[in-house]
Amino acid sequence: MRLVQIDTPELGTGECYSKAAANELRRLLPGGSAIRLEADPRLDQVDRYGRLLRYAHRGRINVNLELVRRGAATVWFYDGDRGQYAARLLAAARQARAQRRGLWGACRAVWNPLGPATTFPRQRQPSSPPPAGSNCHASYPDICIPPPPPDLDCADIRYRRFRVVHTVANPDPHRFDGNRDGVGCEG
Repeated sequence: MRLVQIDTPELGTGECYSKAAANELRRLLPGGSAIRLEADPRLDQVDRYGRLLRYAHRGRINVNLELVRRGAATVWFYDGDRGQYAARLLAAARQARAQRRGLWGACRAVWNPLGPATTFPRQRQPSSPPPAGSNCHASYPDICIPPPPPDLDCADIRYRRFRVVHTVANPDPHRFDGNRDGVGCEG
């Protein structure tokens, strides 16, 4: 099962706040908790992997909405589809962002309700160009990717969802960030 209309930083990817988000879910749904699953008639019932897409409720708490309120999840309207709680989810996300709750205060997070949660650790600040003699391109300050040639595609590298800096001097030479949202190899 997948919690519908929200996304959290993925465990095991090094994304900022992934462990904290998982712990927040455990606090909301301790082992053995009785929950009610709610389908949304406006949305798909299963994802491409066959997982049920549902809102989870524990008592009167909508867990999906509460995770967003606490800043442990972002809103993700997959393919732009908005479910029955879309307005409430957006309002909760805006408030969590404004109050810097959860991932919004702990991380540099991309705000995009039409895309997955994308976070970077705060301690990583935009870096200056790589030192002379290094083979890392400055468009990718958090990872080391050499400039062309060869021209690389996302399939050629092991990194996913990394920061891309777009400037005249650093124009994303490999075109990892096709939609120019500052995140490379999202798909």
